[in-house]
Amino acid sequence: MTEPALPRQVGIGGVIAQADHGGTTIVNIDGLLAESLQQLGLMIVERRRDAEREAQLAALGRQLDVSQEALVGFFHILDVNAVPLEKLPHMLAEIAQRHREMLQRLGSLDPEDSAIGAIIDEARGVIDRADSQAAYDRADRLLGEAEALDLAAIHRVEALVQQAQAVAARRRLNAASTRVERGELSLTRLEYLQAAQHFKVAAAQVLGEDGALRAKYLDRYAGALVRHGDEKGDNTALLQAIGVYLQALDALPRERAPLDWAMIQNDLGTALSRLGKRENGTARLDEAVAAYRAALTEYTRERVPLDWAGTQNNLGNALLNLGERESGTARLEEAAVAYRAALTEYARERVPLQWAGAQNNLGLVLASLGERESGAARLEEAVAAYRAALTERTRERVPLDWAATQINLGLVLRCLGERESGTARLEEAVAAYRAALSEDTRERVPLDWAAAQSNLGLALWSLGERESGTARLEEAVGACRAALAENTRERVPLQWAATQTNLGLALWSLGERENGVARLEEAVAAYRAALTERTRERVPLDWAATQTNLGLVLRSLGDRESGTGRLEDAVTACRAALTEYTRERVPLRWATVQSNLGGALLRLGERESGAARLQDAVTACRAALTENTRERAPLQWAATQNNLGAALRHLGERESGTARLEEAVKAIESARSEYQQAGITWLDANLKTSLSRIEQLIEERRHMSE
Repeated sequence: MTEPALPRQVGIGGVIAQADHGGTTIVNIDGLLAESLQQLGLMIVERRRDAEREAQLAALGRQLDVSQEALVGFFHILDVNAVPLEKLPHMLAEIAQRHREMLQRLGSLDPEDSAIGAIIDEARGVIDRADSQAAYDRADRLLGEAEALDLAAIHRVEALVQQAQAVAARRRLNAASTRVERGELSLTRLEYLQAAQHFKVAAAQVLGEDGALRAKYLDRYAGALVRHGDEKGDNTALLQAIGVYLQALDALPRERAPLDWAMIQNDLGTALSRLGKRENGTARLDEAVAAYRAALTEYTRERVPLDWAGTQNNLGNALLNLGERESGTARLEEAAVAYRAALTEYARERVPLQWAGAQNNLGLVLASLGERESGAARLEEAVAAYRAALTERTRERVPLDWAATQINLGLVLRCLGERESGTARLEEAVAAYRAALSEDTRERVPLDWAAAQSNLGLALWSLGERESGTARLEEAVGACRAALAENTRERVPLQWAATQTNLGLALWSLGERENGVARLEEAVAAYRAALTERTRERVPLDWAATQTNLGLVLRSLGDRESGTGRLEDAVTACRAALTEYTRERVPLRWATVQSNLGGALLRLGERESGAARLQDAVTACRAALTENTRERAPLQWAATQNNLGAALRHLGERESGTARLEEAVKAIESARSEYQQAGITWLDANLKTSLSRIEQLIEERRHMSE
């Protein structure tokens, strides 16, 4: 007699969350929307005349305190760099601010040579009215000429007697300050690597007698590299930045300028943290924690409260990333403490966007803790934290930060949805991911786009598991494969492994609904690939999750084969997962694996004449039900009840009485009622058939005993 197909077991996916690194300053442009700015830009680029637009241009120039010619140049810069519509106000304000500050600095320069002063004044005048890329190029050439004249003067002075060396030193500093302005000009044009090169040269021009200034320029050099590495996914740039920050610390002893030293330590921690998040080890993250803690020895709350709060926030990010790779919760609890500390100074009324960033990050750590607990309290707290963050992190104000918080909200909604019988939370999670993708485009932020795609795939899989069709599952596969185009093993090994895990889940579910085994074999390949990076030593809980999922697909393959090799492998994978998924550490995940183990043992027991495997299956299912309660995780409870019912049925068939069979009926009826309540109707026919057969057997035995 063919056994009816069992209902879905529970897989565990890999999520990719995004932390806020703080520091964004927004300058509002009153009275003009992004669309209006776009129209102004088109008028300028296309050289059209329009009285109303000209008036708006004049008003905007007054508001930004720049000349109309310079404003025209700004729009050309925005056009050349294809700045997205929603970022126009922010980028325009940022460019204008850099422009004003640059003019102020150039005006305060005091060159030794009147000819150089004249060139700098000329460059300042060109910049003040620069209305094209050519004008900026001319200003850069003029500053280069001024720098060259200073450098030429240096060479002449060095040939003089020792008393002239002081003059040469001043010239060198003047040349360095001019080179710094070239770096600032490159930053204005969003040319981060070119800016880094300018700052590097400026730092090299400052000799050992002024370590503080050299450290300042090195910090600017490293900061430009971090900006490039962060936005472009360039790990080499981040690694280079770390080395430059270390040079800056060598140039600036702590006792000479403690607050500047603390600033560089904080910046070093950020570079280490961002690179460590992409790498598979924890060494960089540990170094980041050490750098932040060092910064906090000088960045005290009493002395610089906002800098102290910012460093606490960054420390929380590094601890969170470490905690997600460890089986314990100590680091996660430390991260929560750091974020809550930051919020004591990041008041919403005072710094609303920093407050929102810390709320976002607090949500991340609460979600990580909630996933490891049987209750939903921490998860609900995480939802509240994300929704609070979104009250300030609006799409109009900070679109990419808004998208990051939408992704994080989707993660916790999916986790809650997995524990509920309905699909409302899962649908909300999918909506949150799709919202994030409206801003996190592949062209703009490739790694964030990949994270959203991977997480969307996981949510679609969760929904697809509860539906009879395969459309959601096919969508999930598509989303995961899309994510892997950017989440490569070389670039972000752990995110690649998480996406391979999510892909395996979707392929397994599709394979369960098809006659062939091709999808199931693909799923096995995806999980085994993930395990090459998700090792037990590196990320024990993620390793256990992938072992759990591998056990599921091996059991599915074993169901379709005459031998027991795959089923034995499935049992081994489940038992391996339980070495890290302990009841004390992660009770719900422990229960999930116990239920899956019961399913694999059940299949083995069906093929053996003895009852030992079936007894083990019953024991595993009963253990799972101590944590997978109906109130806490209704669908997992139903799946476990069904596995328990099947094991009891087979035991009952091999015994003479009806006690086991009656227990089986009770367990399967419990599972059926929950599935019906959840609207999962496609399993009902199988469960009804199974109940009918058991009840018929009970009736036959009762007649025989009369």
